[in-house]
Amino acid sequence: MSGKDEKTSMEALGSPSSRKMPRVTKRRRKNRGVPPPATFDIDTLPGSSNLTALETAAVIRRTPGALEQWRRHPSHPLKWRYVDGRPLYRVDAVRDYLAGQTTKPLRLHSVREAGRAVRP
Repeated sequence: MSGKDEKTSMEALGSPSSRKMPRVTKRRRKNRGVPPPATFDIDTLPGSSNLTALETAAVIRRTPGALEQWRRHPSHPLKWRYVDGRPLYRVDAVRDYLAGQTTKPLRLHSVREAGRAVRP
């Protein structure tokens, strides 16, 4: 039974390095970086027009994730509204937010800090 045409089990299956293994498909993640600067001038837009979260993030130079966090706090100075389940920002609200910005960014009170004493 050991003729020339017979192969050992390793030869028949091939070595582990020679077999093509399917690549694990990586889950696409959101781009968490700051978007590039806006290609439009916010001062030339009418005040009643709406901006998407990505456009707003480009104008105020923050990440879309930061806007998402801010939407969890209804008292945040940057106002938004939901249209068809998507958050939209009025140009007037973005202008008001930019006009009211100081050099120190706004820090919202988080739940984790509620139980800790504030250090100087």
